[in-house]
Amino acid sequence: MAASNAPHLVKIALTGLLCLLVAVDPLTAQEMLVIAHRGASGERPEHTLAAYERAIDQGADYIEPDLVVTKDLVLVARHENELSGTTDVGSHEEFADRRRSKTIDGQLVSGWFAEDFTLAELRTLRAKERIPGIRPANARFDGLYAVPTFAEILQLVRAKEAETGRRIGIYPELKHPTFLLQEAGIDSIDLLVTALRQADLDDADDPVFIQCFEVGPLKRLNAMVDVPLVLLVAQGEGPADEPGLLYEDMLTPSGLPEIATYADAIGADLRLLFGPEGVPSGLVEDAHAAGLKVHGWTLRKENAFLPPVLRRGTAENGVGDVLGMVNILKAHGLDGVFTDDPGRVADALVQLQGN
Repeated sequence: MAASNAPHLVKIALTGLLCLLVAVDPLTAQEMLVIAHRGASGERPEHTLAAYERAIDQGADYIEPDLVVTKDLVLVARHENELSGTTDVGSHEEFADRRRSKTIDGQLVSGWFAEDFTLAELRTLRAKERIPGIRPANARFDGLYAVPTFAEILQLVRAKEAETGRRIGIYPELKHPTFLLQEAGIDSIDLLVTALRQADLDDADDPVFIQCFEVGPLKRLNAMVDVPLVLLVAQGEGPADEPGLLYEDMLTPSGLPEIATYADAIGADLRLLFGPEGVPSGLVEDAHAAGLKVHGWTLRKENAFLPPVLRRGTAENGVGDVLGMVNILKAHGLDGVFTDDPGRVADALVQLQGN
């Protein structure tokens, strides 16, 4: 998922929020999928096998790896193809000359990029916490975990399925596929499809969603696999492969049926689903009318990411009212939610079910 979660994920005023809580019976909504956003990344550095395993142990329905590609064409899990935010690459003197600047999806980015490293070179790096100011406890694990390959993530899922006796879904996101194809000659779409086919995970009934912020790659995937596809949509942005087009222009009652021709769901920034006063935007209902599921992103436990009325205390990294946020999302019909804290969300859903 993109890092465009501004600190105030959904700005819901007190009066609007209270109206939401009393106006809708949460038990009337179907159960939401719990999608572990980069693993249990509220408790372990994101996109590590430790984060994924913890999420599975906490009851997540799906784990979500963001996929980038190495120079030798191996799919690996990182939040972005730029590595310095989530690894210790900047401290490796042997890679100092790999630092460069690239224009990715219209933005100039400087740093070290996965596509410039072989897998063997990436293996010398170690993961670190991306937002240590908010999650200092996660920084205790800096330096412990390697960058996992997609194959290793699938192996972990199989092992945990055998251990737990339950199906565990995989929800990969292709990062910057058009850029990688045009600028590096790397076809990440074909690499992902090949990996899913080899794992026998490319059929409609397999517990897999593939997500992307771009339109063309999803249209291509729609002709290659039968698993459900998800168009990711963010507030104030647009697909990188469709310059000049905003997601808001696509998310209209007339535009959503077009999305439904190549995708099965939208993965929506929660700010697109609720207005500043807490009133639902109508997007969930419109998407459902077009035959699309709605998965919202991203629910995090820290005050910095919660609406003001759901914060507890004044510390930005203090734990807020996750149960209250889950209540709102569930009550208004979301089919799934991406969360850094799958255990808390799963517990909240159980608690709401019992009320």
